[in-house]
Amino acid sequence: LKLINIHVADIIEGKPSIVLGLIWTIIFHFHIEELARTLACTYNQPSLDCSSTVDSSPKARRSAKKSAKIKERWKISATKALLFWAKEQCSPYGSISVTDFKSSWRSGLPFLAIINALRPGLIDLEEAKARSNKENLDEAFRIAESELNIPRLLEPEDVDVMNPDEKSIMTYVAQFLQYSRNMPESEDMQGKVTETMSWLAVQRKKLATLLMDTENETYYQKYKEMMSFMEAFNQEKKAFLPLLSSKRNEAELSEGQQQMKEEWSKLVSQVRGNSNSPCCMCECDGCESLNLDQEYAHGKTGR
Repeated sequence: LKLINIHVADIIEGKPSIVLGLIWTIIFHFHIEELARTLACTYNQPSLDCSSTVDSSPKARRSAKKSAKIKERWKISATKALLFWAKEQCSPYGSISVTDFKSSWRSGLPFLAIINALRPGLIDLEEAKARSNKENLDEAFRIAESELNIPRLLEPEDVDVMNPDEKSIMTYVAQFLQYSRNMPESEDMQGKVTETMSWLAVQRKKLATLLMDTENETYYQKYKEMMSFMEAFNQEKKAFLPLLSSKRNEAELSEGQQQMKEEWSKLVSQVRGNSNSPCCMCECDGCESLNLDQEYAHGKTGR
């Protein structure tokens, strides 16, 4: 954490501008930037913190250097990342535009739109459009505190002005992003994870049976049977790739999602162990286009 023009003597003397600058630096570095990194993973932005594999090849080293540069740029654009997230929450409501962390929030409608995106049904946006800025801001801060447990860091008078404080609004909006990160897994997501887990278990069983049945077969017959398995597998896996190829950090995954990732890794290991291929499956960029039948073919014919 770099502190520029902030000296111990200034803090001891209690200079308001210096102390406030230090507080903002801490908030931005330890809260907003950390949240921005989770967005980098969610939106599949290249970030070293999202990487889960280690590859020492020359190509991988070049990629790592490139990722390091992108990571530095990501730090600088943490503000843009938070703004992008806010825009995304407001996008279903075409008339609510968010272009900055200043006057865009003066009407209070973006706050209400975000609340409604996180907790559908809490807000009547059509009714809000007929109210004053102050009424909307007060309503948003009240509901955020009572329903989402987000501290009331702002008052309507702080935002409904010609030039509201950008840092204050960013800090408050970041609380909504934090809330979205901590939201319990939806029933719909739980159902998808359960379905994926069942599918992975079936595929592992199929593969194990195939390997056992072809143990004493000729190489050609083994290859033919495996290619048949791969063809069916690659067709079926398309429905599960959005979950299996997620780049989210381990800490962000629910227990069920972590178990799903483990099952996927076990299946990957089984295929690799049989094909002797160095390729990876859904652990690298572009995993959606990777075919296991190609991996098997490369691994076998390359001997």
